[in-house]
Amino acid sequence: EDAAGRYISPFHDIPIFADPGKNVFNMVVEVPRWTNAKMEIATKDPLNPIKQDVKKGKLRYVANVFPHKGYIWNYGAIPQTWEDPGHKDENTGCCGDNDPIDVCEIGSKVCSRGEVIKVKVLGTLALIDEGETDWKIIAINVEDPEADNYNDINDVRRMKPGYLEATVDWFRRYKVPDGKPENQFAFNGEFKDKDFAVNVIKCTHEHWKALIAKKTDGGEINCTNLTVSDSPFCCSQECAKATVDAAPPCKAANPIPPEVDKWFYYQKN
Repeated sequence: EDAAGRYISPFHDIPIFADPGKNVFNMVVEVPRWTNAKMEIATKDPLNPIKQDVKKGKLRYVANVFPHKGYIWNYGAIPQTWEDPGHKDENTGCCGDNDPIDVCEIGSKVCSRGEVIKVKVLGTLALIDEGETDWKIIAINVEDPEADNYNDINDVRRMKPGYLEATVDWFRRYKVPDGKPENQFAFNGEFKDKDFAVNVIKCTHEHWKALIAKKTDGGEINCTNLTVSDSPFCCSQECAKATVDAAPPCKAANPIPPEVDKWFYYQKN
């Protein structure tokens, strides 16, 4: 719901920009720092609620690969963006991963799931995840006490030594406990700067605009929205309320399995 209590889609109805003139973007927090549950905007569900990913019938948690505990940033997505699986990225040579673009927010506050924060973009890492381009935007909450000190990716390297290297290490190895190989990166795992990152975000926004206007076939993506008036998928509050009312009631949360706290140790390649 928005501030007025109206139903919205966190994928389609929250504006991409918090301040277009300053390239400040909105970010939907899916996973608070230090937690393990792999929560994400459910792109195929009506109104795209944030749900826990399920693999092989089991709720999905990311493993702790030493020395990391859960996600090492507040993790989420920029709304009104879409990494088009039919578009081959000219920089990576791989198509998009069919999701909104991901953000790693590096501020000191541990955010809440579902919180919408304003972020300043600093750079990006190009993960190649099972053959798909999966951009990871590095950003900082504009309300962070140190936000004014961060204006580009080199400021992260200077102010938070080791954090960027830890970020590459996290993405490289987080699927190894599941029996998968290490992830690969474009640009040899080097981070691209702010201007490059902002351009990538704007490109994914254009892909989203084509998706929401039905100019691109989104397959199973659910484009139901309440604010994009020229979209053929735009619906009324009454329609949205009926969708919410038809959803099964929430039950008590399952306890977190004790094995989620296990630490895995691997030699770095």
